[in-house]
Amino acid sequence: MVSYIARRIGVSVLILIAASFIMYVLAAHSGDPLQDLEGSSSPNKQALIQARVQSQHLDLPSPVRWLLWLGGVARCIVPIGGGCDLGTTFQNQQVTQLLPEATAATLQLVTVAFVLAVILGVALGMITALRAYSGFDYSITLVSFFLFSLPSFLIAVLLKSFIALGYNNFLADPTLSPLALAVWGVVVGLIVQLIVGGTFRKRALTFVIAGVVTAAILWYMSITKWFTQPSLGPVVVIVFCAAIGFAFVALLAGVHNRKAWLTAGINVAIAIVCYFALQGLLNVSSIGTLIILAIASVVVGLVVGFFVGGYDRGLMMRIGAFTAFFTSGVIVLDRFMRSWPAYMDITNDRPLATVGGATPGLNGDVWITGLDTFTHFLLPTISLLAISFASYTRYSRSGMLEVLGQDYVRTARAKGLPERTVIVRHAFRNMLIPITTLVATDVGALLGGAVITETVFGISGMGRMFVAGLYSTDVNPIMGYFLVVAITAIAFNFLADLTYSALDPRVRVR
Repeated sequence: MVSYIARRIGVSVLILIAASFIMYVLAAHSGDPLQDLEGSSSPNKQALIQARVQSQHLDLPSPVRWLLWLGGVARCIVPIGGGCDLGTTFQNQQVTQLLPEATAATLQLVTVAFVLAVILGVALGMITALRAYSGFDYSITLVSFFLFSLPSFLIAVLLKSFIALGYNNFLADPTLSPLALAVWGVVVGLIVQLIVGGTFRKRALTFVIAGVVTAAILWYMSITKWFTQPSLGPVVVIVFCAAIGFAFVALLAGVHNRKAWLTAGINVAIAIVCYFALQGLLNVSSIGTLIILAIASVVVGLVVGFFVGGYDRGLMMRIGAFTAFFTSGVIVLDRFMRSWPAYMDITNDRPLATVGGATPGLNGDVWITGLDTFTHFLLPTISLLAISFASYTRYSRSGMLEVLGQDYVRTARAKGLPERTVIVRHAFRNMLIPITTLVATDVGALLGGAVITETVFGISGMGRMFVAGLYSTDVNPIMGYFLVVAITAIAFNFLADLTYSALDPRVRVR
């Protein structure tokens, strides 16, 4: 393993060096770096041109300038001779100062979109494979191909025009007409009956019940002004926590496992007690407090699973940890929602942002700043999510269908194993092998899509830094963007190789 890692690191370094040379030469010859100054009417134009030529070494050939840049990168790894130096921009700003802020904004955007795309895409792909050639399968296939065909900039513009502006205008008078209630009821009813499936009578009954319940809930939210003063409340929190416990028991252990029910029940009870006991602490919390509480919840779940587990302690610990973490998330969600009216006042009742990554001059606690980050990154995240969602759905569907036809799956069913065990412990693990390859390659695609998304939404991330450098032929910020993307892509490909051996014992890392 050690020799394999050493070889991979060595090969990755060589690939980075070769790719950086190609990228540097192409960027340096993509335009005239003095064009803006040569067209200037400033009386000291020649002095400005000479200063830029000297600071950017424009009098040297691009391969020599690349060698100088590579020497600065080498000092980032081995801090000798003046320390890390990635060059300066045309505005005499150090790239090493710009890159961390830009990288943080981009990673904040890309990470959420990446995680949601994997979870939602794989989950829906599995469900469509288990219900292949049904109405639900055809519907998800239609949506996937539709999203896959849309360019990211068009999705971003549509989200700004219809979702952001439409929702902000709706909040000026958040009441739903009878026609709107009926339309939402019909839409949700159609979706739910596709998911449930079954005979025509069952689907029709599901459609009616889901439509009526949806219309009733929306009517209640409208008359109680829930859209401007939202909260979950104790009853909904208890119901959500119980539903989370039930979901993890059914998914991981099956509904007939008493120890699983006991583990999940204890964690749900602890979460409900904490909901009432920790309200005072949550009112004065910081981001550090929330991180500590999240870690504590996972530890409590693991401890409960350890003592309840018995012969299947590992499974019980997983159920306990997942249940504790997600039930604590419900409590935090409720506290965020109760801060929504205060945030509405700050944003003049137009909370859903369309430009930037934060509200300028905003002062508030962790709940207000968290809502501000959420409203600014919601639409860009959805835009990036749509890029990858369709791919994961289609790959996971085809992978699951292929795995379900394998001999070992038929053997597991012939032995009388429960269908949940066959799907979760046998088929799902092997289905993840091709998805691992897609995940490794999709990271680079998401970072590339962030260039367009950040430009449309005005987020000051790596994408905007790259575009600004490309327009002005400013090579150093372009190469800073290249370094982050290239290192990330190589790292994820390396992790994918290691993941293969974890998912399939026949694969050995040598």
